[in-house]
Amino acid sequence: MSYYEKHVFFCTNVREDGGQCCSQHGAQEMRDYAKSRIKKLDLNGEGKIRINSAGCLDRCGEGPVLVVYPEAVWYTYVDKEDIDEIVDQHLVNGKIVERLKI
Repeated sequence: MSYYEKHVFFCTNVREDGGQCCSQHGAQEMRDYAKSRIKKLDLNGEGKIRINSAGCLDRCGEGPVLVVYPEAVWYTYVDKEDIDEIVDQHLVNGKIVERLKI
């Protein structure tokens, strides 16, 4: 059994050469927002959900990305409303958000 039920990785990579990267789309802010939502819902900690930053996940052309494990579901997002939908639908209710899936 895994230490966490779900592990969410947000690409927060910064490309030094100025090339396309998730950080240009507010990735760190969205990761911090998701982490605070999970804490407010009391879903963080052992056996629950972990929100992490990741280096480049190599999907730069698809906008900012995050991946949810163990399901290996990849998402893109635009704003806090998209993050709320991923948290509420996928992380809380176990339903994949098809419109944001990549």
